[in-house]
Amino acid sequence: MSYSLSELVRPLIFYLLSFITLGSAIMVVVKRNIFHSALFLILSFFGVAALFITLDAEFLAAVQVLVYIGAIAILILFAIMLTRRISDPLVRQTTRSYILGAFVGALLLFFLIFALLQLSPTTPYAPQTVQGGDATYPLGELLMTNYLIPFEVISVLLVAALIGAIILARREKRTGKRGEKR
Repeated sequence: MSYSLSELVRPLIFYLLSFITLGSAIMVVVKRNIFHSALFLILSFFGVAALFITLDAEFLAAVQVLVYIGAIAILILFAIMLTRRISDPLVRQTTRSYILGAFVGALLLFFLIFALLQLSPTTPYAPQTVQGGDATYPLGELLMTNYLIPFEVISVLLVAALIGAIILARREKRTGKRGEKR
């Protein structure tokens, strides 16, 4: 049995990208500095986009880059940079909810394993194509018809979060750390 180079290299690239994505996702949780966690989150988002490309889902990769990296991750970084109290040594940046986190993680792992066991070996992994080989049109049509209201609600929530971060940052700048006017 002879394999071509692309048949051997493609799984290696997929597993390397999976390792990078999972490693950066773990670093998001492990890092104590919230800014470094946000940077690892962006790396994880890039890894997911690259995995979409290896699965021949270029549209989903583009959406991943535009929405998650271009909007959400930058919004998180912007909010972190606007919040001055993050660098304060008196502010605790960690949580002590290890038991709850372990329980939720175990529950998620259980459901992921359950879902993987339900897949048959013949389940297609790439998105199904329509006439002409392009799945972008049906996805865009769904986004602009059935899912238009959730899409707009999310955009309004992101703008509200950005405005809230700016207001909080300006209030902290005016009042100082203890609420005293400068």
